[in-house]
Amino acid sequence: MAAIGFVVPVQPGKEQADLDWMEEMQGARSDEYAASWRQLGVKRHTVWHQETPDGTVAVVFMEAEDVAAAMQAIAVSDDPFNKWFRDRVQDVHGIDLTSDSPPQAQQIHDAAF
Repeated sequence: MAAIGFVVPVQPGKEQADLDWMEEMQGARSDEYAASWRQLGVKRHTVWHQETPDGTVAVVFMEAEDVAAAMQAIAVSDDPFNKWFRDRVQDVHGIDLTSDSPPQAQQIHDAAF
């Protein structure tokens, strides 16, 4: 199982839109979300908000069988849920998943006790 963690900005004034979107994925769209992302091999997707001196960021963690393949599939999938998800990413984070490079993250520490 592979994992990635990364940070993306929340556009100024879009904090509530981000919270609403996450709530919708856990509520009204939870079945679509689970089915679509299971098909892509995603096992876990978690998001936190963190306030910084430069504004709010979303801290994202994803586990998947193949993280790079899952992220690429989300970017190009014709699945209605994934299209909706891409629209939310562009609105809230200002990132066009169909043309922008996916977030790059380098793990520099991992400890289990």
